[in-house]
Order: sequence, then C-alpha cells, then structure tokens
Amino acid sequence: MKRRILLLLGILISLFPLDADEGMWLPVIISQKFEDMQAHGFKLTPEDIYSVNQASLKDAVMLFGTGCTGELVSPDGLLFTNHHCGYSYIQRHSSVEHDYLKDGFWAMNRSEELPNPGLTVSFLDRMEDVTQIVLKGFDPAVMTEAQRDSVVRMNSDRLMEEAVKDGKGLKASVEALYYGNQYYLFVFRVFRDIRLVGAPPSSIGKFGGDTDNWMWPRHTGDFSIFRIYAGADNEPADYSEENVPYHPKKFFRISTAGVKEGDFTFVYGFPGSTKEYVTADDVRYTAEVSDPRKIALRTKRLDIQKKYMSGDQAVRIQYSSKNASTSNAWKKWQGEAKGLLKNDAVGAKSRYQQEFAKWAQGTEYEGVLDTLHSLYVKRDPYYLAYEYYSETARAIEILQFAASVKTNLSDPKTMAEITERFFKDYYQPIDEEIFCAMMTAFDQELPDGSKPRYFKDKLAEYGSVEAWRDDLFGKTVFTDKAKVLALTEADAETLEADPAYEMYEEFFDWYNETLRPVVNGTGRDIRLAMRTYMRGQMEFDKEKQFYPDANLTLRVTYGHVAGYSPADGVSYRPVSTLTGIIEKDNPDIFDYNIPQAIRDIYAAGGHEDQPVCFLATNHTTGGNSGSPVLNGNGDLIGINFDRVWEGTMSDLMYDPDICRNISLDIRHLLFNIKEIGHADYLFDEMVFAE
Repeated sequence: MKRRILLLLGILISLFPLDADEGMWLPVIISQKFEDMQAHGFKLTPEDIYSVNQASLKDAVMLFGTGCTGELVSPDGLLFTNHHCGYSYIQRHSSVEHDYLKDGFWAMNRSEELPNPGLTVSFLDRMEDVTQIVLKGFDPAVMTEAQRDSVVRMNSDRLMEEAVKDGKGLKASVEALYYGNQYYLFVFRVFRDIRLVGAPPSSIGKFGGDTDNWMWPRHTGDFSIFRIYAGADNEPADYSEENVPYHPKKFFRISTAGVKEGDFTFVYGFPGSTKEYVTADDVRYTAEVSDPRKIALRTKRLDIQKKYMSGDQAVRIQYSSKNASTSNAWKKWQGEAKGLLKNDAVGAKSRYQQEFAKWAQGTEYEGVLDTLHSLYVKRDPYYLAYEYYSETARAIEILQFAASVKTNLSDPKTMAEITERFFKDYYQPIDEEIFCAMMTAFDQELPDGSKPRYFKDKLAEYGSVEAWRDDLFGKTVFTDKAKVLALTEADAETLEADPAYEMYEEFFDWYNETLRPVVNGTGRDIRLAMRTYMRGQMEFDKEKQFYPDANLTLRVTYGHVAGYSPADGVSYRPVSTLTGIIEKDNPDIFDYNIPQAIRDIYAAGGHEDQPVCFLATNHTTGGNSGSPVLNGNGDLIGINFDRVWEGTMSDLMYDPDICRNISLDIRHLLFNIKEIGHADYLFDEMVFAE
C-alpha cells in the first residue's frame, strides 16, 4: 500500500508540478510560510529551523568570510563551502612548486591543515525585531530625516554594545529591512582560526571555467573543505597551535539518497543583495546602461589578463583569483541584462506602477513615484561616472597599492605584509596594458563634462594614454619592492608627488568632491522615497507576503528540483552526470582537462549515471554560494554554487519558469574526496542519514 501511495504521489507531481517559491525569508518568522513548506515536503518544525532555546539548523550554517556561506558536517568543526569561496585562500598557499590550484590540496591528518590569516566564519546566535527600540525618541511630526538617522544610529549603537558585552567573539549589527520600515538586531559569534583541509584541482573545482560559469548543464565540483578551530574552552580564539577543533551545537547529517524531479529543496544561507521592489527607472538603468557598459569594460580587462596567463604558469597562478573575481560578475551581468530585456521587466514594472498610482490618489503615497523618477534622472549621469571610476581607475592595481602603502606608513609590520602580498601576485605588464585600455575607455565613453580636470590635463600634457603610462610606471616607486619596503613615515610627504599616488589621490578627490555628494545624496533621497513606496506597496497588495530584500543576513528559501526551458525547442533536465564531464573533457584546454583518475574510473564502467549537479527553484543570489541544500528531513543533499545564466535577473525580477539555482550533488563531493583526494578518512567524522 505504501509503495502504491508513493507511486500515486509521483504521478500527481508530474501532472501538477509544484509552484516555484519566490522569496528569501527570515528564519525567525518562517512559521508564516510553514504550511506551504510542509505542502512542498518539509518534515521538520519551525523550531528545528531556528531556535534560541535549543540547537537548530541555523547553528550549522555560517557566514564564510565576508560574502559566502558554509555548513558544518561533523562534530569536529569540519565545514563545506564552495571552491570559489575558498579560492583566494587556496591561491595564497599556492606557488609554482606547490600548485594547489592546479593539483588540489588534501591534508592527510589534522597537523597538515593550513591556517588562513584573516579568514573568519560567523554563526548567528540570535536575531530580534528591534524596530520600536531603534525608533524610540523619533517624532515624525516635528523631526527631520537627519534627526531620524541620528536617533536610529544612537539607539542601534546602544543595542549592539549591549548585545556583545557578555560573550567571547560576539559581533552585532542592526540592519534595516524594507527600506527602513523595520529593523532587526543580528548577533554573531565569530571564529578566527580557520584551516584548509581539502580542495580539488581547479579542473574539478572550476571545471568549465568562464565558458560554463552561470550555465546549464553544469559539471563543476565546486567545493572546498575547511575546519574551525577554537580555544580550549570551545570559544573563538586567534590562531594558535594549541587550539582544538570546534565542537558545534549542530551539524548536518549527509544524505546519499539522491534527488529527482519534484523533490523538496531547502537552502539556508546568507544572500547578499537583491532589489525586488525598485521602480522601472532602476531596472531600465541596470539593463540598458549599467550592465552593458560594465560588461564591455571587464571584457577588455579579462582579455588582457588571459593573454598573459595563458603564456606563463607563474602568471596564471598570480592572477587566477583576480581573474575569477572579475569574470564572475561580468558574466552574471550579461545574463541579467538579457533576462530583464527578454522578460520585459521595465514594462512589467511600469504597468504595476500605473495601477499603484491610480490606487494611491488621495493617499499619503500619491506622487511618490514621480519623486523617485525625478531622483533617478538627477542621479544617473553621476552614478554612471562613478561606475566608470570603479571599473577603470580603481582597476589599476598600482594605484590602489600606492594608497594602501601611504595609509600604513606608520605601521611598518602592516606595510610589509601589504607589500609582500601585493608583489606575490603582481605582474606589471598586465597592469600597464590595463592602464591603457581603461584610460582610453574612460576618455572615449564618458561625456567630457563628466571627466575630472586632472584627467583632461594629463592627456593634454602627454598627448596619449600610452605616453602617460610610460611616464607613470617609469617614475613611480611602487613598482620596486625593495624601495617600497625601505619607505618610512618620514617619506609620507615625498610620496604625495609620486605619479601613482598622485593619480590615485586626484581621481579619489574627484569622486569624493564631485560624484559622491550627488550619488550619496540622491541615494539617500531614493531610499527615503522607497521607504514610503515600500510601505505603500504593502498596503496596495495586502494579499501578498513581502519578503525583505537580501542584505547578507541569514535567510530561508525553498522549492523543488526542476528543469527548465530557456528558449523555444530547448528543454533541460535537472540533473547532470559524470558522462557530461567525459563529453566535455579536453586535455588541450586548461578548464576542461580533468584528472586522469576520473577518465580511468569512467572507462572502468559503472559510473556513467553518477550525478554531479542538480537544478532547483530556490530563490538565491550572491552570498548563497556554499549554502547547504537540504531535503525534507533537514539532511544535506547538495551545496548551492550558482544560478542559471538566463535567470540571473532574479535579483530584480523572479520568474518561476526560468530562475533556477545550481547545486553540487553531495555524492559527487564524496566521490572526489575518496577517488581524487584519497582523504576518505574524513568520512569517519561525518554522520550519514539512513
């Protein structure tokens, strides 16, 4: 009878697919969505998801570094995250002699685990709605917005100070939700001794490189393994050889049962930033102006980097992390712009706004859309110039290095560390060529009135960008490691005349004095108007459950395993397999040259259908990288690492037919630990679901 019921449920799911669930929900209020989660297949309780009274799933999820998620998988502090989240730390440990990017790294015992200075992981202790406390003392009838901001800061500071006074490693923040209509206190416990345990070769962890990034079908083994260490009291501590593995309140069991179409999926993580409720003006600027311009600028930089990386192994190692960081957003913007245009996001927003404006007549919300439109008209030229500054002058490495050195001249130890780190991963010919490409684009693509006087004077003085480059790189002290290390605080005034520092300072002053006041001022006014518009939307559509935009705070998103159809005649299944890796294998292309061991295993037979990655309808974004993907029992079935290219517009517009998150199947991770890393001793500390 049980088998017949399961078969019937499977037929019903195939006939009536589950709706995809848009939304990134605060776990403290997940009870509002709990009935729907149960209908999708979740079998636990809200208290299992989030609790301050007992161990819950939140205690096994962490903010990894400053922009990824990780999850605990053992009682000894072992954690999984994405390869691309750990990439910069793997790169720092790599050299030509020990190329952990190319060959992978596996500690065969705990004494071989590698420390990572500066890396932290943060666990959420608790979150609390503190709106009334934060706004205490503010009277909108008699006080200005500036006074409101002052009240919010004062009350928030008091809350944060009180929250961290009685615990080791505690850190607190007060975050505005719904554009300041609500405020939450978040208290974290931050661990500072994090060690690298294992990472596959980049031919697995970055398999497919830029070509496959954001694409489906995907066959990337995007994982790395670290361990958290603590003091003898199990509390956060600075790195020490005396530290011991952290023993958490909660860690995830691992399920090897696999996934199939329609299965419930639950992602728990720290999504970074979304703008789901903005107006058509914001969407239009993103899709038609910002994304296309930034894509073109980064294409130039990436082409220059790749030209040199392809010809020199040492340069490839030096620039692997920089190149990956540059290319990730570059390709995401392409899919985002295409998706927004294809889905007529501007038109959809405009039609919604027309209905809202009719409803708002005679209310406090009348005219708010006109206010927002006028603010975007004022902001956009300045914001475009700011984005060009960010993507051009700030992309020249020597300028940022000059500023860092001068800022730290009074601290010889820090200055020496900055210098060593910079020259380890610096190749001057790349920087010189990027200087020419970026300054040429800056000159040709910005209106003359948007350029700083310094820039125009330099071009007039030298006659060409190339001559300016030759003089700057020929005279600056910041291309000479020995000279930089010899600098002292007494050299501060002299350095102000250095051409690299001078260029940094002049561009920064232009931004600070000309762009920033308008960008920040209009941004503040837009946020204020959006606070009103957000509140109005909630009153206009009272049947809708509004989730707060992502802001790198812990969220729950759920859905189900599902393929998709991105274009007429194209239909994708939701699971990729080892066969796909073999089909893409190409020893002549770095990103597709898989380890010989995988070829041998496949040739021996029996692994043709081994799952590698899967798709689901979870609403994710940047920051969700490394997030645990759980089944209805709360067991780990995968690790989230990407979205499909056609659905990257989900930061501004979620389309249930096309938006899919991409996850690494946990079975492929385990396969690589055993067959590639030969580190299956790690299985002894994991717990597997029956």
